[in-house]
Amino acid sequence: MNIKSSQTLVSEALDQIKTISTDEAHKMVSENQCNLIDIRDIRELEKEGRVENSQHIPRGMLEFWLDPESVYFKEGKLDLNKEMVLFCAGGLRSALAAKSLKDMGFEKVSHIDGGFGAIKQSKFKIV
Repeated sequence: MNIKSSQTLVSEALDQIKTISTDEAHKMVSENQCNLIDIRDIRELEKEGRVENSQHIPRGMLEFWLDPESVYFKEGKLDLNKEMVLFCAGGLRSALAAKSLKDMGFEKVSHIDGGFGAIKQSKFKIV
């Protein structure tokens, strides 16, 4: 059996997706050019705090909430024409999630390098 490691999956995803800095993401959010999506688990948000102006979509529900054909589709929650900027705690889950959205056909997708750890050290406000 030839199982790919999670590290290999993340490396492959990083080759195929756009990675942006916290400064780039902050500029996009302040100019209303993107949907800032926090894919961390709800327990992480309760423990660490939320990023102001972000939308929470748990990683396990991302593809379902963004699929107009899914019964779980969140109508009007996001502007599907804007870039989807994802982040998790450190940048691994968001890399995989960004690749998954690209695989679904979303063209404007990126993730924040360093995730929430980097965001806490940036211009973003944690609430």
